[in-house]
Amino acid sequence: VIIPKIVNVPSNSRVLMLLGQLERMNGEAMLKDVETARQVTAKILHLIQTQGKRKHNSRDVQTTLNILCIVSELLTVGRGRRVGVFVSKGGTGVLFQLLINASKEFPPSEELMLQLHSLLAKVGPKDRKFGVKARLTGALNVTINLMKQNLLNNKLLLPCLQVLRVYSSNLVNAVSLGKNGVVELMFKIVAPYTVDFVNEVQNVITLSSLSLLSPCTETNARRAVDGGFVTVLLALYLDWHRNDTRHRHMLIRKGLLVSLRNITNIKLGRKAFIEADGMRILYNTSTECLPVRTLDLLINTSSLIMRKCFPKNRLPVPTIKSAFHFQLPNVPAAGPVAQLYNQPPGVDDVVDESDDNEEADADTENDTENDDDDKDLLNDDIETDLNKLHPKRNPGRPLEELRVYERFFLELSEDFQVAKMSILTNRNSSCIASTQSSRPIIVPTAQALSSPVNSTRHIQSPLLLGGIASRRVGGGGSNFGSDCGSEGTEDEGGEGAVLEVPDTALLLPLHDPDLYVEMVKGTRSVPEYAEVAYPDYFGHVAPTFKEPLLERVYGVQRSKIYQDIERLIHPNDILDKAVYDLDIPSCPVIEDNGESLKFNSQFESGNLRKAVQVRKYEYDLVLNSDVNSNHYHQWFYFEVSGMRVGTVYRFNIINCEKSNSQFNYGMQVLMYSVQEAISGRPRWVRTGADICYYKNHFARSSIAAGGQKGKSYYSMTFSTTFSHKDDVCYFAYHYPYTYSTLKMHLAKLEALRTPQIYLRQDNLCETLGGNGCPLLTITAMPESNSNDHICQFRNRPLIFLSARVHPGETNASWVMKGTLEFLMGTSPLAVSLREGFIFKIVPMLNPDGVINGNHRCSLSGEDLNRQWLNPNPELHPTIYHTKSLLQYLVHMQRTPLVFCDYHGHSRKKNVFMYGCSVKETVWQSNITASSSDLQEDLGYRTLPKILSQIAPAFSMGSCSFVVERSKESTARVVVWREIGVQRSYTMESTLCGCDQGKYKGLQIGTRELEEMGAQFCVSLLRLKRLTGLRNHQHLLDLENDIMTHTKVVRLVKWRILQSHLHTQLMHEGTHML
Repeated sequence: VIIPKIVNVPSNSRVLMLLGQLERMNGEAMLKDVETARQVTAKILHLIQTQGKRKHNSRDVQTTLNILCIVSELLTVGRGRRVGVFVSKGGTGVLFQLLINASKEFPPSEELMLQLHSLLAKVGPKDRKFGVKARLTGALNVTINLMKQNLLNNKLLLPCLQVLRVYSSNLVNAVSLGKNGVVELMFKIVAPYTVDFVNEVQNVITLSSLSLLSPCTETNARRAVDGGFVTVLLALYLDWHRNDTRHRHMLIRKGLLVSLRNITNIKLGRKAFIEADGMRILYNTSTECLPVRTLDLLINTSSLIMRKCFPKNRLPVPTIKSAFHFQLPNVPAAGPVAQLYNQPPGVDDVVDESDDNEEADADTENDTENDDDDKDLLNDDIETDLNKLHPKRNPGRPLEELRVYERFFLELSEDFQVAKMSILTNRNSSCIASTQSSRPIIVPTAQALSSPVNSTRHIQSPLLLGGIASRRVGGGGSNFGSDCGSEGTEDEGGEGAVLEVPDTALLLPLHDPDLYVEMVKGTRSVPEYAEVAYPDYFGHVAPTFKEPLLERVYGVQRSKIYQDIERLIHPNDILDKAVYDLDIPSCPVIEDNGESLKFNSQFESGNLRKAVQVRKYEYDLVLNSDVNSNHYHQWFYFEVSGMRVGTVYRFNIINCEKSNSQFNYGMQVLMYSVQEAISGRPRWVRTGADICYYKNHFARSSIAAGGQKGKSYYSMTFSTTFSHKDDVCYFAYHYPYTYSTLKMHLAKLEALRTPQIYLRQDNLCETLGGNGCPLLTITAMPESNSNDHICQFRNRPLIFLSARVHPGETNASWVMKGTLEFLMGTSPLAVSLREGFIFKIVPMLNPDGVINGNHRCSLSGEDLNRQWLNPNPELHPTIYHTKSLLQYLVHMQRTPLVFCDYHGHSRKKNVFMYGCSVKETVWQSNITASSSDLQEDLGYRTLPKILSQIAPAFSMGSCSFVVERSKESTARVVVWREIGVQRSYTMESTLCGCDQGKYKGLQIGTRELEEMGAQFCVSLLRLKRLTGLRNHQHLLDLENDIMTHTKVVRLVKWRILQSHLHTQLMHEGTHML
């Protein structure tokens, strides 16, 4: 430490002695004898206090200046530690007292004021009570008055501004500053750009003034608006933007924008910004900045301000409630559904004009993935009640009530011969053969697309498939789609309406278009759908090529946002024409002159409520809410026709609700082309460019947002081109899998049953919508009718699986499809699995939600996976009866070995599991627990660990075994806690793709999902071996054959496809000859 030379201090002064002592201590000595240095410093502070009590004269001022200079030198080094010691010794208060005393002199010593404020600016950030002390001692007003008197004194003005910046961090001080005219004062200090603006001090002063305006309270923001300073800030920013051509003063330009951002946090500020033409000014300046990458900071801040100030609009629908109405048999006494039924008409969607406007999202061009809904669980959501954390088997209902469920467990209780007869009986009376509807079912025909003349859909025909075997379907039948009463003209030749359907029976052994139509006839929907979508009719063959995650183009989100802002700046360029509207049930397809696309979603699992043409090739799309709900917008499935080949179309789904999406991180939408399908390539493919997901200007009603005000919807936008003229294309959130598809698959599986397979299909219950809920039992038939074999047959451990409780998570059904096909297969692995376990499977827990295009709820308007604690038999029949099955097993002392509920995850990649663990939950919380409380079998980790070793899509690192309060009514937690299943899981499959393993960098497809379902089965074999349930020596290495088995299946499918292509080429050659 270098001690400055002391001047003008009396020779007999004690201060001189102490300063001399410090001067004699060189740097090394001070490091060795820290305590002595502290003592000397403390004595100096004491003398300063004494000095403050004396009458100040010129000699005292000089002495004080010397001491302050020494203190400043001491505090400059030490990385803040010395400042902390200074504050703890009361140094801040001493400086404030000196400041008050100095202010009483007239005129006050400028040099002393400069030194005091420089020290205060250095000390303030380390003193938590700095603002309070400044206000109570009166130092705050001293600094303000000093600034007012020295607006042209840059040397003194700068430290005063720096101290005021620290003062204003205290909210009360910030308000006090506003009352004392500091807001107006700052606008006198902030200077416009001039050619002579080269003074670095002036530059720093302007920056400090802007930083003082940045932490703008609501009161000060109002003062700024009332003073007309929004216009001033915009003019200053425009001035700096035009003149700072070399971008040397970025911080000043940013400071101006930050001040605007804070003022526009209040409604009054946003209004003033709009009235001052702020949208146009920031839009134009930002557009000019776009080519310069280094100006992104300014562009992003400008974008944030414009998005926040964009006037909030309500969705272009009459009500945010679903377009479909289903009257419940009884309405719950409380909850969102009760609130929905009790609302007066017209009050469900109110644009919130309060000042509780949530901060608009910044431009997320460089964002990382935000998995905040499950990653890093909030401590306040973790279960801390140890009584709830210890599983306790609680059947809930007496055995007498549960005996009715004996009929679903014939293999456990009845004589085998009777059970065998029951198999045949149930197979003929299963829920698949449900009562067929008398309404006509419109089957896809060649009359497909809308033409300019009429609204009948038309595909150019005949559409020949070369040599690929095909079947003729239809004739001159009814049109596919709503024609609003017009009678479509049949093709002159009559045969023109014949649709050539590719025969994909070898590639899709579980798909049959004719059988699918039969299943549709027995499916009941709220809108009484009578149409069949092409993809569900033709089927889907997984593509053989890889579909990598889409690489995000830099600036794409910003570009989309600016195009949205152009709607406000150039309103005359916007068409705003509705072309499809489910709220007009008699005629949802609105007639036009053929310049617009045509949309349709009136088929099973379809979801699109409204389509609005905003520009010639741009459409805003509104999704339908779940039935008996006013939110849950995520799943979409709709048809588009009337497109132009090669034209880039933009689609904006404008009422998404989640704050982030995998669409920002490589996920694409799915498209199905009918022209491709009838050409022998029936498949969903990932498509879409310039995909992004961001907050928009459509306001969410607080009624739909759980009481939260100021919420906005999010847009998911993508662009695409079409390759075929007169095509019919479908877009979907994920690979569709309808209820009728499930029934068709189950029927085909049943037809494939061999005598060695025990397969029974039961109708567990009837849903609210009148649809059956299938329950499957799969195991191996006993080797013989001997008592030993029958006993072994009955005593096999149970595995309980379920899926599709959330309709929008269609990937869960594809995983379940893989599980079912594997269980019904003929491989040694499948045989061993059936011989080792009895499988009870509910493949679709929410048929009504699936049928009606819901994303999360059933017809009751409730999330069924939050009803497991106390399900209502009338409102939640599938959950009530599934839980009853498990309760019956508890009474029978046949608790399942594994329970797994298949789900899909919209914000994470890979496949992973959620389980339940007392120990891991306690570790994640702050509760104390004894060693006895933490005793737990770690077997719950075995199955996920096995999957991580054999399934390339599975990620052990994404698994969690923490029990949360918010999930206490889910299947996983209730089955673990009440039924006593230690291995109770939710298996989540990504809707996007993988970031590890074999599939890293690829989007997930149906092949990978079905493979995951098969690998789950294989993991059960290894679990069986590891848990020692049976000593089957022949199972020791069977699970290692899974990859070989999968490769063989793929090779067979590929050879079949090659054979088809060879046949087609031969046929084409013959035709040419």
